[in-house]
Formats: sequence, C-alpha cells, structure tokens
Amino acid sequence: MFRTLIRPSYTSGCIRKCMRFFGTSSYGKPLSAKAQEFVDLDHKYGAQNYEPIEVVLSKGRGANVWDVDGNEYLDFISAYGAVNQGHNHPKIVEAFIKQAQELTLTSRAFFNDQFPLTLKYFSEKFGFDRSIFMNTGVEAGETAIKFARRWGYDHKGVTPNEATVLFAKNNFWGRTIAAVSSSSDPESYTGFGPYTPGFDLIEYDNIQALKEKLEANPNIVAYMVEPVQGEAGIVVPSEGYFKQVSELCKKHNVLLICDEVQTGLGRTGTLLAYEHEGIKPDVVVMAKSLSGGMMPVSCVMGSHEVMLSIKPGQHGSTFGGNPLGSVIARTAVDVLIEENMIENSKNLGQYFRDELKKIQNELPQCIKEVRGRGLMNAIVIYPLKNGKADATDLCYLFRDHGLLTKPTQSDIIRFTPPLVINKQQIDQGLDIIRKSLLQYKDLN
Repeated sequence: MFRTLIRPSYTSGCIRKCMRFFGTSSYGKPLSAKAQEFVDLDHKYGAQNYEPIEVVLSKGRGANVWDVDGNEYLDFISAYGAVNQGHNHPKIVEAFIKQAQELTLTSRAFFNDQFPLTLKYFSEKFGFDRSIFMNTGVEAGETAIKFARRWGYDHKGVTPNEATVLFAKNNFWGRTIAAVSSSSDPESYTGFGPYTPGFDLIEYDNIQALKEKLEANPNIVAYMVEPVQGEAGIVVPSEGYFKQVSELCKKHNVLLICDEVQTGLGRTGTLLAYEHEGIKPDVVVMAKSLSGGMMPVSCVMGSHEVMLSIKPGQHGSTFGGNPLGSVIARTAVDVLIEENMIENSKNLGQYFRDELKKIQNELPQCIKEVRGRGLMNAIVIYPLKNGKADATDLCYLFRDHGLLTKPTQSDIIRFTPPLVINKQQIDQGLDIIRKSLLQYKDLN
C-alpha cells in the first residue's frame, strides 16, 4: 500500500507532553511523593511508548480502582475494554487460582484437559465451526489475516502472492508492523517502513467505496473491519451498513472479518457487536475481555473451510490455548451471560447517552457530539478558543474529581466503564463529567 510519509508536527500538545514528563504541567493536582516515585521510575527505566494519565493504581474491584494513596476512582476506560466483567471478578479470580494450582502451560506439543473443552464451548456459544486461540488482540488480527490469505489461495484461486486484504481508514488493531501497515494514521506508521504489502484502505461506512474496490480487484480475499471503530473515536456506522457489507462480500467471495477485540463480549449491548444488524461474518476476532483482565487471551473463529486452510506447523503460539487461559476464557464468557452484563450494557448505555445529551444541551459550547452504542461511548468536544486546553486536559479534570479515562483523539474522549457498573455509579460519573466540563469552559 502506497502512502506519503508525514513528519509529525510539534504542536502545543507536544509541548504539554514534555511538561508532564518533566513534572512541570500547570494543570491538574500534583502527585503525592509516593505516586511520583513510581512515575519517575517509569520515566527513567521504561520505553516511553505510552503517555499515561498521571495516576498510580494499586487496587481494583468492579467498576472502581484505587491509587497508591488510597484515593478511589470510577474506571471509565476498563483497560481499553479488557475488563468488561469488572476488576478482579470473584468467579474469574477463583477459576484462575484453582487452575493455576493444577497446570498452567503445556504448549501445543501435547493435548491438555482444558483447551478442547473451551473449543467446544466457544463453538456452541458463538455458532462457529472452529476456533484458534492466541494471546493478544494483535496476534489474533495477524492470525485472521494469515488464514484469509491461505484461504484465498487454496479456495478462491487467487494468484500466489497477490492476495489483498481490505481495511477501513482510521482502523486500529494493534502496533505490529502488519497493523501499522494497514493504518491511515501517520503517527502510527511514520518511520516504521517498509510496510507489509497486500493491504488496501477504503472509507469506513461507505458502501459504494467497498463495492467499487471489490469490482476492481478480484484478488481481494477479506475485508477486516470493526463493527464500531474504537480508537477512531467510537464511530458507529450507519444502520444497514454491515448488512450491505455482508451481502457484497458474499457476492464477491470475500471473507468478512469482524474485529470484535474492543466491541465484543457485551460492550455494545449484544454478545458480539455484529449482531446489531443480524448478520454472521465469516471470521471473528476476539481478545481483551476474553479473560476478564486476568491474562492475555485471544481467539479467531470461523468455518471449517477457513480454519482448516492452515496445516500443522504453519501457524501457532507456545502460550495459545494454554490450560489456564482456556479455563479463564470459559469463565469470563459465562460471567457476562449469567450476570446479565450484556443487558446492563444495553440499558445503561442508552441512559448514559441520553444524560450526556442533556449536558450537551446545557453546555453546547463544550460538547459538539455524543455518540456510541451500549457502554461504548464518546463525546466530541470543542477546542477552547485560546488553544491552551484539549481532551487530555479535560481528562485530568475528570481525574481530579474521581473519574478515569483517556482521549481517543485530541478532541474525543471515550467512556467505556466495566459492564458491572450500576446506575448510581453512572450518575456519579455524569456528575463528574458535568462539573469538569464547567471547569473546562472556564479555562477559556
């Protein structure tokens, strides 16, 4: 995929990043000496590939977390959606401890007594013929692409080494070389070339763009797409988009791969987000809350034809399908269903958006847009006229009032609390959001 390299510009936001790094930020409450010590150690010894909100956490239960000084916060990010079941869910912790005392890892050199049970469980719960387990979300994405390419050569008859996988612009599925090669974000891909060939991009939520691309290129083997774009800013597609996508993919013998790493497992108010349009993709990628935050577990599910395209020795993972992760994955899904977390996501998500829109009506100079599905939501904010504050600054105001989250873009803030959250906690969060926005407005 051809692209022009763009050198990132050094904006006032970058200056503020440096100010935080050196402890000279002029907004937000200063850290305690105890917390600052941990931040300093990170800065001194860690690769600075993240810019965390400055809070040092030491404990989590349900929808709440506590810092090293004992301050309590509402968690409105859920480790980027990896703890839908809430922090330290007792049933998942119990399953973890019990299995950890028996057997944690065999590699795939041998069978174990837990992984086959999990394979059967997932086929019955999700309705796909077969699955393969990996560890992280990006590993699962890479796995889906490998299976799609091999399927394209073996079953669609694509010319060797000519397979193309389509992605939507503004996608995000990780930071590996393949993932950044499929990105349209210069900050993700600049300086990491050469890029993986065989990828192409189309506009998200643009059915005509997909139609034209499929008609023009017979070597397309798959379209890998998020049912709701997460890092792009919680972008919900138009009603009917995925139904048309599914029909076009079937017409052109192209695999529809739904990336459910962030949107799946109850996050949008259904078990998997593609269910909102009553379709069934050819391949599904899952991770994050597949383990309730206990350890990395990911999964790719598909048909016999797709999943049997790869033969022994052609793909794998030492830790993929380990007995500990297998037990945890079954328990994590059971908990979501048995404790009605999916229904809770649907109902409280709608309530949360309705209340955010009321705040928007009260403070139209602050909130440009409210959007989301289930408990996967975001606000788009207006930048202040003085240009001295952005979404990160607002997140520090949230932090100071007891709510933790992060921006997805410079003007977009996500709200993705654990699905165990209750109405009282949602109302508490809404109160913090309103108070913080009033302060944000006064920064102008």
